[in-house]
Amino acid sequence: TGLAAIQIGKTMGARVIAVASSAEKQALAKAEGADEAIGYEDLRGDIKRLTDGAGVDVAFDPVGGEAFDALARSMAWNGRLLVIGFASGTIPKLPVNLALVKGYSLVGVFWGAFTRKEPEAFADNMRELMGWAVDGSVRPHVSERAKLADAADVLRRMHDRQTTGKIVLVP
Repeated sequence: TGLAAIQIGKTMGARVIAVASSAEKQALAKAEGADEAIGYEDLRGDIKRLTDGAGVDVAFDPVGGEAFDALARSMAWNGRLLVIGFASGTIPKLPVNLALVKGYSLVGVFWGAFTRKEPEAFADNMRELMGWAVDGSVRPHVSERAKLADAADVLRRMHDRQTTGKIVLVP
């Protein structure tokens, strides 16, 4: 999800600041096109430094937890904070005064509901995405192929956030 977001952001002309939990994942994010890659240790401070205090226009958050809190405090005026999921296992609480004083929007991104409730917009998005795939702007990063018999181990490693990119299961 994160690597695809980097590629889509770059294709759309964004300056991309990736956040990852390890030096290895940060290096991969940069290799996939991120302009900057930082960790979670001083997320708020690093964002402030990298944006010259302006904050971010769009934040893509599949993690939740403490990372969400740092992002909520690091938004630019009229920014959009996209809630993708809660990989940390913690659903954060939003101090809504932050959205008020910073004038940013919180947007829930739930793909399943979007495809049903806005089928025309979904179709338009898919056409654009497939165009980017055809021209090579976006491509899945397949980091590993594993045997189907090892699916339980693959799922455990994914759950423990020990994987990067996509893993293809083969018979």
